[in-house]
Amino acid sequence: MGMIIVTETVPATTDDVAFPVARGCPFAEPAEYSQVREQTPISKVRLQGGTEAWWVSQYAEGRAILADRRFSSDRRRDNFPIPGADKQLRERFRRQAPSLIGMDGAEHAAERRALIGEFTVKRLAALQPRIQQIVDGFIDDLLATRQHPVDLVRTLSLPVPSLVICELLGVPYADHDFFQSRTALLISRRTPEPERARAVDELRGYLGELITRKESEPGDDLFSRQIARRREQGALDHPGLVSMAFLLLAAGHETTANMISLGVIGLLNHPEQLAALRADPRRTPMAVEELLRYFTIVETATSRVATEDVEIGGVTIPADDGVIVSGLSANWDPSVFAAPADLDIERGARHHIAFGYGPHQCLGQNLARLELQIVFDTLFRRVPTLRLAVPVDEIKLKSDAPIYGAYELPVTW
Repeated sequence: MGMIIVTETVPATTDDVAFPVARGCPFAEPAEYSQVREQTPISKVRLQGGTEAWWVSQYAEGRAILADRRFSSDRRRDNFPIPGADKQLRERFRRQAPSLIGMDGAEHAAERRALIGEFTVKRLAALQPRIQQIVDGFIDDLLATRQHPVDLVRTLSLPVPSLVICELLGVPYADHDFFQSRTALLISRRTPEPERARAVDELRGYLGELITRKESEPGDDLFSRQIARRREQGALDHPGLVSMAFLLLAAGHETTANMISLGVIGLLNHPEQLAALRADPRRTPMAVEELLRYFTIVETATSRVATEDVEIGGVTIPADDGVIVSGLSANWDPSVFAAPADLDIERGARHHIAFGYGPHQCLGQNLARLELQIVFDTLFRRVPTLRLAVPVDEIKLKSDAPIYGAYELPVTW
């Protein structure tokens, strides 16, 4: 199977384009991104929903903003850029206790310190045998399937990170259909706002009840340890714990699941890269970094609000203006990543910003890396004839979602 190359017509102007732009081919960034990056890398754009924000599309300026504490992550601020957000959604952010990604300064630092011990190299090393066991179990089930094609999303990509995060957090895996379905509604821009609000309320209600049970009946899991830690410090905050749980559960399975699917698509569509990976599994960590850069599945988690006038790249961003650092555009910046449209597992692209950058860099990034490495190594070793069951352009991709990925991935072998 050769690489599919899709060419896109660059628009004459981006004035009528709403950002972020829906992705077309998974092996190309939107044409509008390259145009803006080349012509006006820091520019005011119209967001989906009609509001405006600064769109930052080059790597250097993007990292500078993400490391600059004069830009706030507080989603309760009036001009925080949320594509498609309406008044009802913004009001919900103001009512709810903020999660880690919506905190600033000392509050953010304290919450991060409380959680960072759960994601140390030592703790992840202890998890590795169990993650390998989980992956092998689902691949056993995959190989036992007699009816082809098989949807890899349903059989591997989604269940692996879901079971891993459930065991880490202390969430019953038997409830995975419930939280996966609610998360799917939350991350689809097609979900009507009343249905999205109901999904939020149902998931928060579920987690609130779970946290309440663990407050009186703790186990050996992250939620129970956080309850004990905060109780000892005299800072047991039930709404805050629910917000923490909401973030870790939703982000902990959905992002990794989509990266598994896209990584499989990318490697199967670049057979020379897959052959190199199979020839030397020591390349897998580098391959994971390149796949993370190449697909950059989360586009707007790097949203911020300027708390004062800030000059970046020769442009003054006024106080209270919203800013979005486009991770995809930054990770395809040719001044940093030569020939960015080429998937190259030898690139050594660990300096990408797929996990963000600065104080809010993804807390669970090394857990995601570990899961991806184990899945790719094990899947391609145990199913050496794995192939796509449909052409790439027939795969149903999440082109309009804030977390890019695949709804289904039909494969055979």
